[in-house]
Amino acid sequence: MDFDELLAKCGNSHRYQYLLLGLYSLLMFVTSMHNFSQNLIGFVPDHWCHHEQLENRSYAEIEAIYNQFEKPSCTRLATIGSDLDGRNTTISTERCDRWIYNYDFGFRSMNIELNWVCDEAYKAPVGQSFFFVGSMCGTLIFGLLGDRIGRIKAVILANWCGFLGDFLTIFTESLTAFSVTRFVSGLAVDANTYLMYILALEYLSPSLRNVGLSISMGIFYCLGMICACGLAILVGNWRGFLACSSLPLLLVTLFYFLVQESAQWLVTRNDIDGAVLRLRRVAKMNRRSICEADLDAFRSYCQINCTRKAQESNENQDKLIDMFQTPHLRKTIITMLIVFTIISVCYNTLARNVEGLGISPFIMFSMTALTLLPSGLIQADIQKRIGRKGSSVLSMLLTGLFTAASGIALSFWQHPSAVLLITLTMASRLGLSVCFGSTLLFSTELVPTCVRSRGLAVAHVSGAAASLLSPYILHLGTYYRAGPSIILCLLFFICAYLCLLLPETGNRKLPISLAEGEQFGREDRMFDFLRTAKAQTAAEADRKPEAETLQKLMS
Repeated sequence: MDFDELLAKCGNSHRYQYLLLGLYSLLMFVTSMHNFSQNLIGFVPDHWCHHEQLENRSYAEIEAIYNQFEKPSCTRLATIGSDLDGRNTTISTERCDRWIYNYDFGFRSMNIELNWVCDEAYKAPVGQSFFFVGSMCGTLIFGLLGDRIGRIKAVILANWCGFLGDFLTIFTESLTAFSVTRFVSGLAVDANTYLMYILALEYLSPSLRNVGLSISMGIFYCLGMICACGLAILVGNWRGFLACSSLPLLLVTLFYFLVQESAQWLVTRNDIDGAVLRLRRVAKMNRRSICEADLDAFRSYCQINCTRKAQESNENQDKLIDMFQTPHLRKTIITMLIVFTIISVCYNTLARNVEGLGISPFIMFSMTALTLLPSGLIQADIQKRIGRKGSSVLSMLLTGLFTAASGIALSFWQHPSAVLLITLTMASRLGLSVCFGSTLLFSTELVPTCVRSRGLAVAHVSGAAASLLSPYILHLGTYYRAGPSIILCLLFFICAYLCLLLPETGNRKLPISLAEGEQFGREDRMFDFLRTAKAQTAAEADRKPEAETLQKLMS
């Protein structure tokens, strides 16, 4: 009796699984606030150099006066004309040392309070870049720890780093201190998410794994982003906002007492008794009784298969490079890494671009967050119908086409309306969310359990490193407006083709060892998932009349 069979007897769609989804949802809510606090504390509203004669003027009048000059936000005025338009205004040769800010909903961001604008505007991006450097390091470090000390302990340590980094950022005044604290905060960006994702995936049934994880991520990640905006506006200051948003990260410590360690991981560590103990606890919470014969059959299976393979892995020090020793698994992992990296670049290029659209970034941020909820529902429905592979390919093709169409359409208007920009941005974000969610689940299931944490860590690190190209892709828009959209379209199409080379994982036993990973999907062809989807649909159609007949007979 293998792990999946015993888990089905313990319950793979019952009380414990719903508890796991609830805790995963809580983590998504907390993580989204942590991840995007990075953006909120750096919002820069409209601003102009301070002048005594402008103190009694409205913001509209001040903007009209400064718009006469090339750099309205950083131009210091010597004298201001007496008329409303300030036609006779003259420029001073001195630099600005004080500014007038048109606050968005009264929120005082870090850039405003520290006056990191104009000549010192470089400080915020430099400090924030260390957040992504920390993300790369933390993903790799906690990924290694996840396979060494367990998933739960690694998740808790990652969230402690996130809390410590955010809380210490409150007391920073210099660029050096700000960079260090953002690095510490960035250690938890991806690690606390994908480790819990792996743990939940290993205890859920394939159907619940698809619907539950997708919907939980869509709903609670969306709520976290919206609540982050509301909290920032309510508190009104970036320091108070970071203090409030960092405290929920400590709640993850309670997971140690509520969540069972991965039984599959314990088997790979040759701790069969530990795996049996966790499965007993799952069965007890699900109110299922497990006979000793089933447990003995599971122990025998592990001793014959998993223990031998674990010992072989230990003899080879269970290195991450072992994934690349066999031809089929090497091809699968490399293809998966390329797809995940490209999708990460596309995600970071589009998802964080909420300024310069003619609307408050708080409103735009909340509106784009609303696309996460339908994206989770759409993703779950598509994956149920055509599988992981089909949903990834379809979403990538459609998002690529729409992104290219948006860029080409925008290139025909020099000054497009704010409504058009907002509509296109939200539509692109919807497709992007479906792509990212599908790719995340697909990639996680392809990596064998024994190296899943480290394999996903490498994927997230490569994605974070490649995301440094995102600003340069956006910068191409200054030369050709449709350039970034066309590049993203090509990237989506490349990913769609590469996904066709990967094996389908839906409704299949996932590989635990490297040997199983080498055999997984070896005979699959590019378009086999279409025949599988049709066969599954036909089987469901055949079962439906039988179920109706049986119901009539029973009644």
